[in-house]
Amino acid sequence: MTTILNILGITVPIYLTIGLGYLCTRMGLFAKSELQVFGRFTLQLALPALLFNALSQRSVAEILNLNYLLAFALGSLLVLGLGLCWARKVLGQGLSYSSMMAMGMSCPNSGFVGYPIIFLSFGSVAGVALALNMVVENFLLLPLLLAIADAQGRPEQSKSVLLLTLKNVLKNPMIWGVLTGVAFSLSGLQMPEPLGRTIHLFAQSSAVLALFVIGGSLVGLQARGLQGTVLPIALGKLVLHPLAMWAVLVWLVPIEDPALRAAALLTGAMPMLGIYTILNQRHGHGSVSAAALLVTTVLSFFTLSALLWLLQWHPV
Repeated sequence: MTTILNILGITVPIYLTIGLGYLCTRMGLFAKSELQVFGRFTLQLALPALLFNALSQRSVAEILNLNYLLAFALGSLLVLGLGLCWARKVLGQGLSYSSMMAMGMSCPNSGFVGYPIIFLSFGSVAGVALALNMVVENFLLLPLLLAIADAQGRPEQSKSVLLLTLKNVLKNPMIWGVLTGVAFSLSGLQMPEPLGRTIHLFAQSSAVLALFVIGGSLVGLQARGLQGTVLPIALGKLVLHPLAMWAVLVWLVPIEDPALRAAALLTGAMPMLGIYTILNQRHGHGSVSAAALLVTTVLSFFTLSALLWLLQWHPV
């Protein structure tokens, strides 16, 4: 009973905050347009501050965990490939639709949901895991998936699309949070206390704002009539992705730090990234991706709680 209560002590506050964001938006206390401001603050300032804060205070040896990068990349690429094959070969879908399904199965919400859960479960290692996840997601998974989606009907443009995507990645403030955090760690300098406390204040605001925005973004989303696509995406994200991560960690790429191993496995079990719907709207897949985001986020409370319970008794 104590173990179950400990696990609920981790997951319930996370999903209560998401639920509060949903209720406040549904009741009109905040408009969805106002939540976009919260989201921009989180993405542009709070999460970059969190990443810088986490990395600048650690040695480079702790940060540059190549085994973690490789394990997370392999596990995610495995699910990405399976998602593409399922959509193309079984469902007979085109490249853009297949990319949408594969993205939903393989790209987790590392920042808005993953960081708070991993932090509550394993402490400060969450910042390092988030930074490493950002590198893989922004430099490998998303550019690859967006290039595949944009290649439909115009394969000759896939290279230019990939280059444009990578160029946009370099404008991402979270990537700059990672790069400047690593650079500061390499420099060996000490952060002046007033500046360090200011960055820490911004970093602390990231978790609650991120979760609140996720809840508000679910308002208005519907899943009716889309079970044939939504359920495979949800199962791929919440079941197949963590299973693939477990297989990679056990048989292919071991990670020495037990907390980082668990962080990699938990990351695979997170719902898909918060901008999933936005990324797929331009190809006309906004409704199905929104439905998948809604269903997967709701179901993830139960699957993540179950995974945390398993990790208590059978560490990876």
